[in-house]
Amino acid sequence: MVEPRKKKKKSVFHGERRKAKAEQRLGKKWPRWRWLGRGSRGSQNPTAKAQPKPDSKSETGQGRDGGGVPTKKEAGRPRRRRRLRILRPPDPPYFPLRLLRVLPAALLHCAHSQRKSEKKRGVPVEVGGEPGCAVRNHGFEKPIETHWEGVSTLAELFEQSCEQFAYMPLYGTRKLIARELEVAPDGRSFEKLHLGNYEWKSYADAFKTVCNFSSGLLRIGHLKDEHVAIFADTRAEWQIALQACFRQNITVVTIYASLGEGALCHSLNETEVTTVVCGRKELKKLVDISGQLDTVKHVIYINEEGVSTEVSLAEKCTSWTVKSFEEVESLGLERPVEANLPLPSDTAVVMYTSGSTGMPKGVMMSHRNVLAVVSAVTTIVPDLGKKDVYLAYLPLAHILELAAEAIITGVGASIGYGSPLTLTDTSNKIKKGTQGDASALKPTLMTAVPAILDRVRDGVRKNVDAKGGLAKKLFHIAYSRRLAAVNGSWLGAWGLEKLLWDMLVFQKHKLCYCRAPISQGYGLTETCAGGTFSEYDETSVGRVGPPLPCSYIKLIDWAEGGYLTTDSPMPRGEIVIGGPNVTKGYFKNEAKTNEVYKDDERGMRWFYSGDIGRLHPDGCIEIIDRKKDIVKLQHGEYVSLGKVEAALSVCPYVDQIMIHADPFHSYCVALVVAVHSELKGWASKQGITYSDFADLCQKQETVKEVLQSLAKAAKQSRLEKFEIPAKIKLIPEPWTPESGLVTAALKLKREIIKKAYEKDLAQLYC
Repeated sequence: MVEPRKKKKKSVFHGERRKAKAEQRLGKKWPRWRWLGRGSRGSQNPTAKAQPKPDSKSETGQGRDGGGVPTKKEAGRPRRRRRLRILRPPDPPYFPLRLLRVLPAALLHCAHSQRKSEKKRGVPVEVGGEPGCAVRNHGFEKPIETHWEGVSTLAELFEQSCEQFAYMPLYGTRKLIARELEVAPDGRSFEKLHLGNYEWKSYADAFKTVCNFSSGLLRIGHLKDEHVAIFADTRAEWQIALQACFRQNITVVTIYASLGEGALCHSLNETEVTTVVCGRKELKKLVDISGQLDTVKHVIYINEEGVSTEVSLAEKCTSWTVKSFEEVESLGLERPVEANLPLPSDTAVVMYTSGSTGMPKGVMMSHRNVLAVVSAVTTIVPDLGKKDVYLAYLPLAHILELAAEAIITGVGASIGYGSPLTLTDTSNKIKKGTQGDASALKPTLMTAVPAILDRVRDGVRKNVDAKGGLAKKLFHIAYSRRLAAVNGSWLGAWGLEKLLWDMLVFQKHKLCYCRAPISQGYGLTETCAGGTFSEYDETSVGRVGPPLPCSYIKLIDWAEGGYLTTDSPMPRGEIVIGGPNVTKGYFKNEAKTNEVYKDDERGMRWFYSGDIGRLHPDGCIEIIDRKKDIVKLQHGEYVSLGKVEAALSVCPYVDQIMIHADPFHSYCVALVVAVHSELKGWASKQGITYSDFADLCQKQETVKEVLQSLAKAAKQSRLEKFEIPAKIKLIPEPWTPESGLVTAALKLKREIIKKAYEKDLAQLYC
């Protein structure tokens, strides 16, 4: 008689010390694995005491080796007390042979994923105003206004943080060691910076500087009911000037440093600004338009290398009082002035929009508005605290950056300042061998706008495509395996496989950010950047999360565009945002304010965004269209310009693209800013000769190649035939904020681009 094969014993740990070590290791490494011990089957608590096994096999259905039938050794042997047995969880499944061992864990993950997908992140709420489909954040029945007891303004929040975290580092700035000019092979010269380590100013020192500067403002003759404009790049002095104005209840006008002369004059004159805080290059702009500025009396410049030339010019050509940042601070130190703190309803900032749809509009934000968003984000983002380091590089004239830095200050974290041109080791202005801002700072937090992340993605994709072959296949395998793990799948790349892919693939592409959690959000200047925000455990893409705790989100019908709240399977409509974060309106523009702001019968203020959204069953919002971007063609088809641009931007030849649709024609056209490297590489393979890149863009074979590539991208995105541009114009020079064709956030200024390329667009319709 052949004896049955003995089952392999599983690992057994004896002794309390080994047990504790095993519990700590296993509990940390595989948090979802159920702890298996005598009498504690299915227990989630690894420290639970094991219960003695029942005498009858029928009570548990378990033999010594975990099966339903006792082993041969057990049969006929007197029972004895058995020690606690801890079973190892299965290793991550790198090979198919381990499939059977992985099956229980996979089933557990499926159950977990199902519970996760069923989680209600936004729940229905009854609201006033226009009928629609409204939701709120699942954790808050009413919109929150402040996260900190006794704090109702941004000035109070800053003062509280400076007292609570007095000796913690707050503002960090890199020391400039040298500026150098590098000459490229084509004769063009580029400025390169050699930057040192970050030098820090503590919360206590920052508060002293703020108090001194606020007193100095009044000592140079600025009156409390006048406006101060901050016209500079993102830096520590920007924040110090902002907080100094708040301490004297002075309204700050924020202006993008990249704004053109016309928009700059409009912003300063409309708000009747009397004092401007600016940098070196911004001072030169002010001097150039000094004859068009009606109310400016005082200019405070930030000390930079080479600023003396602009200062001399300003003193010679204008009647302004021109003083350095340090001089104003010294005046306040010598003759301090008592603080005049604001009320929650006082206007903190008049923030001018980027002007993507025309002349910039000044949005009036109260302290209550901004604090509501700061409080909401602080409430839902886990583990924010003084251990965090934030990399600031977006324009502080943008509400996203201003609100983010207020959040960081509120929790006692540190802010290190950088710039888009020095962000990485390979950035345009970084000298070879010098660390970029991210490498030097090693931040735990940073913000980004979609256009920047799109460029990062496109850069990686083009780099991978250029290598081709095995390297490209390996990248896609590694990416899919790691993406599965990030999404929580037990079958994704974990452990040794993760390290292997990091070594073989991701480190070669400098993808240190590929494992960082990213939360998407949605908001507007008019809502202080508040609207929706995806939660930390939400890994889906294409959605912007549930409402923030400070906001209600409502979808209303837009029948003309065919978007209704009764649509199946999910409601669709224009997004309307309500809550304490909705701003007062536009400065000196009552007609436009009344058009997009409404107060309902319950006192709730609503902003009509013009964006079209879809409400998912779990309460998350997806942005699917925009009212102003929809054009009706000659035969009645609707073209969503933004949707088509997003679909075609993945084309390898496209750096920037603007779709144009004329209602009197049956097709659309496109202006395409071409990628130099891709197009030159293609031309070299085809043996095409050209004098310069502009000449290459004019050639018919080049236009034909890009048009075919666009058609391929359109097919992959399942665009309709009428949505695909029939003709294109290749643009050799990129659109930059300095050219005035895009905003500081790299959004297209459609009307300005259309005007600049009016003749080209007309030619495309001939």
